[in-house]
Amino acid sequence: MGELGHWKFWLAAFERAVKSFAGGILTGMGSNAINLTELDWPQILGVASFYALTSILLSIVSAGVGNSGPSSFGPEQLKEAA
Repeated sequence: MGELGHWKFWLAAFERAVKSFAGGILTGMGSNAINLTELDWPQILGVASFYALTSILLSIVSAGVGNSGPSSFGPEQLKEAA
C-alpha cells in the first residue's frame, strides 16, 4: 500500500484539503463578503467541498510520484525528524 497507508500522508492531504476548502469559501464569497447575509451559502459550501475533494484526489494521484508525500514536487517529506 506504500504511502497511502501512512498516517502522515493522510495528515498532510487533510491539511491541503482544509486549505482548499477555505480557498473555495473565499472564492465563492467574492465581492459580496461585506454582506454575509446575502451570500448563497449552500452554493459556496458546495464549491468549497468540491475544492477539498479535488485536493484529496490529487494527493492520492500524486502518491508515489516525486518526493515522499502527497505533494508531487517540493521539499515536503513524510520521514521522521532526526
